[in-house]
Formats: sequence, C-alpha cells, structure tokens
Amino acid sequence: MAGEPNDQTPIPPSKKATIPAHMKAMSGSLGGIMEACCLQPIDVIKTRLQLDRTGAYRGIVHCGSTVCQTEGVRALWKGLTPFATHLTLKYSLRMGTNAVLQSAFKDSQTGQLSNRGRLLSGFGAGVLEALVIVTPFEVVKIRLQQQKGLSPELLKYKGPVHCARLIIREEGILGLWAGAAPTVMRNGTNQAAMFTAKNAFDVFLWKKHEGDGKVLQPWQSMISGFLAGTAGPICTGPFDVVKTRLMAQSREAGHAKYNGMVHAIKTIYAEEGLLALWKGLIPRLMRIPPGQAIMWAVADQVIGLYERRFLPNAPL
Repeated sequence: MAGEPNDQTPIPPSKKATIPAHMKAMSGSLGGIMEACCLQPIDVIKTRLQLDRTGAYRGIVHCGSTVCQTEGVRALWKGLTPFATHLTLKYSLRMGTNAVLQSAFKDSQTGQLSNRGRLLSGFGAGVLEALVIVTPFEVVKIRLQQQKGLSPELLKYKGPVHCARLIIREEGILGLWAGAAPTVMRNGTNQAAMFTAKNAFDVFLWKKHEGDGKVLQPWQSMISGFLAGTAGPICTGPFDVVKTRLMAQSREAGHAKYNGMVHAIKTIYAEEGLLALWKGLIPRLMRIPPGQAIMWAVADQVIGLYERRFLPNAPL
C-alpha cells in the first residue's frame, strides 16, 4: 500500500519505535554467555601477561603453551564460572541501562538522540556496570587466574565462592572492590566509545537505524561490533593494567605495593617503563573486538526478532 514503510523507504526518527530496555538486557545476557565460552583462554593469557614482572612469558603463544604444559589445557579456562556469570550480568545491566539512559536523553519533540546523549548514555552504563558487577567479579577471577600449579590442595583459592569468602575474611568487604577507580574509568570510556561507534558503523555500513525494523545479518553485526570494539583497549590500556595489578594484590599482611590508581601508574612507569602500562594489549585486542563481534551477532538477532514480531514499522 502507498505510504507504508518498507526496506527502501526510511522511517522518520520520530516514528521509529523504541525497543524496551528489558529486551536489550536479555539480548546482552545471551550474547555474554556465548562470548565467555569462546574467549576465556585469551582472558587468562592477558591476565598472566599483565601480572608478569620477571619476563617469564615471551609473548602470547609462549604464555599459552607454558600454561598448557605446566598446568594442563583446562587451566586456560580458569575462572570461567565468575567470568561467564559476570559477563552475562554485565551485558544485561549494560544494555538495559544504556537503553534507559538513551530514552532519557532523547529529544522529546523529535525522538532523536544526539551524539552527546549517546556518549553520556554509554558512559553511564559503563560506570554502573563497573561498580555493581565488574569490579567484584573481576577481583575473584583475577585471583583465581593468577594461581599457578596443578594440585588444587596447594592453591590458596579453591574456587570462586571460596575465593570471595577468603577475600572478605582477610581484607574486608571492600577487598572485592579493589581497583574500582580504574575499572570505572576503563568501562565508562569503553562503553561511551563502543555504543557510539556501533551505531555509527551500523548506519554507515548497512544503513541500519535503531527501531527501523531492519535486521542485520549476523556477519554484518559481527563486523560492526568488531570495529566498535577496537578503540577502547588502545585508549584504556593503562587503566586495565592498573586495575589488574590492584585487584591481584592481597592486603592480608597489611601492606600493599600500590596505594591506588595514580600511585600504581607512577610506580609501574618508574619501575617498568611507559610500555608496561599497555602490557596485555595484544591479547585484549584479540579478546575484546572478537568478543564484541560475538556478543552483537547474538544481541542483534534477539533484538531483530523482537522488531520483526512487535514493531509496527518492521518490514515483512
């Protein structure tokens, strides 16, 4: 019928339907499960490289092979339970919060979202996920990943629950929030850039606007997600290294090498040089962009299914 929108007729921004926050949250959680299962070994290698102060590992391949030879292949999936749980919860909170904030920042007359509003929505979602979910889960994950050895009885932490309990007993409840400041800076900046870039790539490459009913193919979502996930690790490398060092250090003896984010940056720079602040960058680039590609491939299909079924402007 004349006047009905289709694939060739763009829908005015003011008439595009809004996807509910709970659907965004669900799509993110499903994407997070898939990402965790595929990319956990890269995260273990990244953590080991960032904690290596003596040059025990000569690179990504050497680190991975050393872990396999000395601890077994399963060691590459150390910390998978907290990693998968935290990714699922993190993406759910991130996507849902971002959707709520974007709705709040949209122009009430036109329904359009400015680039500034998109950046602030992403930053806010990143800060909230860092404080509520990311920091405590990553503290447990990193403590588990830094342990070396084959005999479980010789390891200090026997599992994620035991690790969390031991940290609380020895360091207090705030021990689970070690490294919160650099985590907030890292995640806030990452999500501000990622949401803005993902939308920009969707529009530029595929002419896809949110709520227009057009559903990207999984490979298209993967390309947009991969490209959107590349800038963050480069910009936030120092925050990630400092976060890992602060989370890994134990305060049970009453003394910590690093007293906070700024002190850690200064100490690492003085003792190990400027490039040490970007340790683990390559495995981060091997993990985060592919992780975003996997997550968005799943999330966009979930959101697309909702658009096809429930949005009035979706093309048949």
